[in-house]
Amino acid sequence: MTALDPVSDWANDFEIFDPGFIKDPYSVWSDLREQGCPFARTERRDVTFMPTTYEGVRAITTDTDTWSSFSITVTPVPQVYDANGDRIRSIIASDEPDHTRERRLMLPFFSPRAVEKYREHTQELCRGLIREFIEEGSADIAEQYARQIPPRIIAAILGIEPEMADEFTTWVQGALELGLQDEEIREHYLAIIQNFFVEQIELRQTNPGDDLISFLLAAELDGEPVPMPVIRGNVQLMLIAGIDTTWSSIGSALLHLATHPEDRRRLVEEPELIPTAIEEFLRAYSPVTMARVAKHDTMLGDREVKAGERVILTFPAANRDPAMFENPEEVIIDREHNRHIAFGSGIHRCAGSNLARMEMQVAIEEFLKMIPEFEIADADAVTWAGGQVRGPRNIPVTFPRRQPV
Repeated sequence: MTALDPVSDWANDFEIFDPGFIKDPYSVWSDLREQGCPFARTERRDVTFMPTTYEGVRAITTDTDTWSSFSITVTPVPQVYDANGDRIRSIIASDEPDHTRERRLMLPFFSPRAVEKYREHTQELCRGLIREFIEEGSADIAEQYARQIPPRIIAAILGIEPEMADEFTTWVQGALELGLQDEEIREHYLAIIQNFFVEQIELRQTNPGDDLISFLLAAELDGEPVPMPVIRGNVQLMLIAGIDTTWSSIGSALLHLATHPEDRRRLVEEPELIPTAIEEFLRAYSPVTMARVAKHDTMLGDREVKAGERVILTFPAANRDPAMFENPEEVIIDREHNRHIAFGSGIHRCAGSNLARMEMQVAIEEFLKMIPEFEIADADAVTWAGGQVRGPRNIPVTFPRRQPV
């Protein structure tokens, strides 16, 4: 069986890039759980396993003795090395002992207090984006709104011109979305990203500023300068992981509100409920799937796993597991008990979760303030991307025309 051939047995031959799965993975995971299949398996591209339960995903994330984060893409991708032969690595793709000390270095930049200084900028950005289409009475709010927010905030954090936002998004789509199925596309855009940040790092070495690149260049690890492969890996991580994930989360939330008027009206009337609703949107529409690689032979349930084989951490499946969540397929915007793992679990839990939550909250708040009524213009025109990150790429909506304020 080759990649993208039709799937007849999801338990033993799954395909994460199957168009039907990208559009609706939840029914596949539900069917597998009902079949008593906690771990599906496939040999497409590489031997890979897919947990369908919350406990299955959580157990893998906490067992760092068995599972390595050396390669975290959902399909095998060659590692990147610098001219000295050192691997370009980020905190998301590092194991102990490197991981903890390098993660500790990054965390102050993404603390709740650090993130708050970007809130006003994000509010102004969202309002400006909405003003560009509010008089039209229609918009593609995935393209014209959700997609535009994260790259501009990432640009501010990295000290880069926000006018590069469209280029950033194109690069990330090429490397992370299209590139996981096309080696030529992936290598093309990864090279652009790598060369761009080499130039940016050189600029900060002679002209430092108040940004993450300058911070890492001035920082130390164990009394020594931060290794250049670590700096390069983590600033690239900011771009690759910080754009597609949050864009997808904002888009999924807006798509839900466009198709569930009762929830939209309630958030307009009770804006104080938005932070709780965002946690539910994160649970119900978790965008990210990561991977781990077996360090040695092991077992997943009754499945034999050989060293070097891959497991994909299906956080979206975990967050729809009825063993963990009551009525998991229902989006309950005031859900009280919500221990979702949309941001991962274990030592690699997303360091940028505070930033993502802030962007989502502001994006939803500002949209509902300025456009409290909107609905899908054409359900068939809604499109999705999947694989490493799942999210809506087109959301055409209509709404009453209003004058910009």
